[in-house]
Amino acid sequence: MSLDTDLDTDLDVDADLDADLDYVEELDDSVSLFEGDEGGLDYGQRQALVALLKQRFISARTHPRDWQVLMDDERVFRSRLNDLFLDLQVDREREVAWKRQAQSEGGGRFPTLLHDTAWSREETLVLVHLRDRLRAGLAGGDVRVYVDRDDLLDYVASYRPGHATDESGDEKRARNAVASVAKAGLLIATAAEERFEISEAVEPLLPLELLQELLEALREANGTTSASADAVDEADLFEEDGE
Repeated sequence: MSLDTDLDTDLDVDADLDADLDYVEELDDSVSLFEGDEGGLDYGQRQALVALLKQRFISARTHPRDWQVLMDDERVFRSRLNDLFLDLQVDREREVAWKRQAQSEGGGRFPTLLHDTAWSREETLVLVHLRDRLRAGLAGGDVRVYVDRDDLLDYVASYRPGHATDESGDEKRARNAVASVAKAGLLIATAAEERFEISEAVEPLLPLELLQELLEALREANGTTSASADAVDEADLFEEDGE
């Protein structure tokens, strides 16, 4: 193939890309995106709303465009989520946003679109350790906080009840838990396969009161408050923000 032909192909590709960008810009300037469309949001706002609904959270780092759109029109997004019995949660310091099921003032239950799927025992332990490591790293002046897969697996293993005998099964569940937390976006892959960056979203998604409930439930399930169950440093985990 000649050099001229290659150049022509590149030009055609660039032209196609320009056309796509023009189309996206055109969508951004219009709230009518298809025949019969009666929606009131523009294309960028709808993209951000879909991201909020599909993902556990969005952040300035993981979804920069959606985060900026949300910040520009927070009241609009809050209203749209409220129409679905959802409440918008925003942590501006960490630049993280997520949704929660709205609670009825009368004590009743609203219809929900959310799958009320609890974290597994192993996933909970991974989250507890991530929160601990994140707080310690940030308190030490780290801008980014990292954790190794083996560190997470060892932490989960430290909570194995004394009567547990299925070591291979326990390790498999622990590895699956790490993969699940990573899929949720709370562990960010790095160039090293066995090393992750801890997402800043861990702390707002795992508040103190929930963390305490989870740890207590785990200890009750283990039937012990032994040294292995006390492997976590509660003085660090339960220290109030700003102290």
